[in-house]
Amino acid sequence: MGILRFGKQLFHRLDRNEALGMSAELAYFFLLSLFPFLIFLLTLIAYVPITQEDVLGVIHQYAPGDTMLLIESNVSRILNEQRGDLLSFGIIATIWFASNGINAIVRAFNRAFDVNENRHFFIVRGTAILLTLAMVFVIIVALLLPVFGREIGLFIFSSYGLSEEFLTIWNTIRWGVSFVILFFVFTCLYLAAPNIRLHLKDVLAGSFFATIGWMSVSVLFSYYVSNFGNYTAMYGSLGGIIVLLVWFYLSGLMIIIGGEINAILLQWKKSFVR
Repeated sequence: MGILRFGKQLFHRLDRNEALGMSAELAYFFLLSLFPFLIFLLTLIAYVPITQEDVLGVIHQYAPGDTMLLIESNVSRILNEQRGDLLSFGIIATIWFASNGINAIVRAFNRAFDVNENRHFFIVRGTAILLTLAMVFVIIVALLLPVFGREIGLFIFSSYGLSEEFLTIWNTIRWGVSFVILFFVFTCLYLAAPNIRLHLKDVLAGSFFATIGWMSVSVLFSYYVSNFGNYTAMYGSLGGIIVLLVWFYLSGLMIIIGGEINAILLQWKKSFVR
């Protein structure tokens, strides 16, 4: 009975707070920040022991359909044509566009918790930029871990003559590491973004849902696009961009739903205490 009540309240809140519209806004900002971020990231890899193929290979695990062709071709073209000030451009553009996306998340979370944004503009923007920088750092770590994890696994495998099952177990562990990193990112986001004081235990449920939801949606949507969806026939050369936008839309929706889950559980907690 409690689950049914929770589900009804969740759907009501998603409709009231225009979750679908907010997801579309997030998708727009995610798309704007994607290429500047990748350009910045791929410019930085000259200073770390990973290659462009390693970075794009990790993204390929989640990117649906042929969107990797779109991403690879555009990033490679920009990197080849503009070698001058890419690093500084990447920093400025990534922080600006991605912080706009964080601002949209802040508004969505404030709606979820029924609070007004009364913080100063510079505090809100500063918080968004700090969260953006933190997310960039964590994403870089997330990109490095699978690369180093693969190399470490191969080294152990070849040095000690372990069976092939070891590599299967190692790859499973790497997926677990990805889950932990995503869970950490979402937890920080749910704690810092809304204009309300929250404790760690108040956001764990939403973080868990967002992590599982985002990974599941990415895999399922990628499978659908690869086997059933034919966006190219409908949208022509824009098919790849449409697929990318839908993926970002679904990702934004998972983030917003996680915030609404936290808001409902906090409301129930306060009602129970009273």
